[in-house]
Amino acid sequence: MARKNPFANLMDEPIRSEERPSVDYTIKGASKSILRSIDEMAERADKLLEGQTVVELDPVLIDASFVRDRLDEDNAEYQELLEAIRERGQDSPILVRPHPKQQGRYMVVFGHRRLKVAAALGRKVRAVVKDLDDRAHVVAQGQENSARANLSFIEKALFAAELSRLNYDRDNQTVLSALSIDRATLSKMLSVTAIPHAVLEAVGSAKGIGRDRWYELKQLLEKTSNLEKARAFVETDAFGSLSGDARFEALFRHVKQAQHPVQKGQKAFAKTWSSEDRRLSASMKSDGKNFTLAMKAKDAAGFGDYLSGRLADLYAAYVASQNSDNS
Repeated sequence: MARKNPFANLMDEPIRSEERPSVDYTIKGASKSILRSIDEMAERADKLLEGQTVVELDPVLIDASFVRDRLDEDNAEYQELLEAIRERGQDSPILVRPHPKQQGRYMVVFGHRRLKVAAALGRKVRAVVKDLDDRAHVVAQGQENSARANLSFIEKALFAAELSRLNYDRDNQTVLSALSIDRATLSKMLSVTAIPHAVLEAVGSAKGIGRDRWYELKQLLEKTSNLEKARAFVETDAFGSLSGDARFEALFRHVKQAQHPVQKGQKAFAKTWSSEDRRLSASMKSDGKNFTLAMKAKDAAGFGDYLSGRLADLYAAYVASQNSDNS
């Protein structure tokens, strides 16, 4: 029943499984030691299912885990999973435990999305029922998600914070085991979750945003005036119209600009451009002090080299035009 490492597509053929969509942000720069660690977590999660009887349960009898591990649902991934299970059936069982407070009911340990799909399709869900206490429950949930789910940094951080709050042990060993992280990483995670929950909920999972960016935002929000501006900004329609990583980026820029307001005479802007043949596109943005140009296309690198080699001439032409305007 053991399943392959979800990041094995870095070195091997892509994995075809409804439970493991590809998410680049989690694997950039991944080393072999990290991949081995993920394999070990996956194997530990699989061992909870090995040799156990798989039963079919009515989804209405199963409640969510008492610890939340996702801020929001990726609709595209959910639809992909739904279609895969509709066509091929549910390949891997979920893990549930007898409900600790309600006789005759169950609680999910891992496999929330498979459970949701089964309910949507009007099918029973294939499950292994295992008697676990709360601590074993959260360790299994954390290891499964760390090994196979594409949880973002902030989702893992909030999961860690909730486990720490439950205080299964004084030294957070349960949290370290559940997420297979070291104490330095845990410290950063808990620090970031000090950001008010209303702001975190508004931003959402931010799949492409890692630890360092979140920590930088947290440091900015330590200033009371910045935090007030952030709270107000996440309530605006402009912010609400955004989704995914764009929400984090917009909030970060808003707070950063509040920290370093644009000087008089300097205008912030963001715009795009594309060539007539559509082979090259560019996005440009400025905060009034810094200017960023990013290009996308098949020949973006070649044109970039061409542009870089002519910066001196372009700047000289710009200076000449300024002098001409002022004369």
